[in-house]
Amino acid sequence: MIYRIADLVDWEVAQQTGFFASADLMAEGFMHASELYQVLATANRYYAGRADIVLLELDESELWMAAVPVQREYAEARDDYFPHLFAPVPLAAVVRALPFRPAAGGGHTLPAELEDLG
Repeated sequence: MIYRIADLVDWEVAQQTGFFASADLMAEGFMHASELYQVLATANRYYAGRADIVLLELDESELWMAAVPVQREYAEARDDYFPHLFAPVPLAAVVRALPFRPAAGGGHTLPAELEDLG
């Protein structure tokens, strides 16, 4: 599985169109995603305090079957490789969309459904 922190508005549009896409796909040519162990650092770095997001759990085999290119590329600022999605994601590849609200201090914790996996 790979994970995408998504603006709630983009997720709502996906419910109508059948495909998830976000502004970074148009601006950069790919959508940023994370491995499970990277989710919290990404959330707390870029989405601290935001309650208008969801965490999408994506099945990489479904992405492959839908011909959505996934490449793990090095991000020097984070000294790690991150999955990048080079096409809109069909809803069939979304295993679940989990609420991803910040805690009282503004930082995020993994949704309860993922705690045992992390």
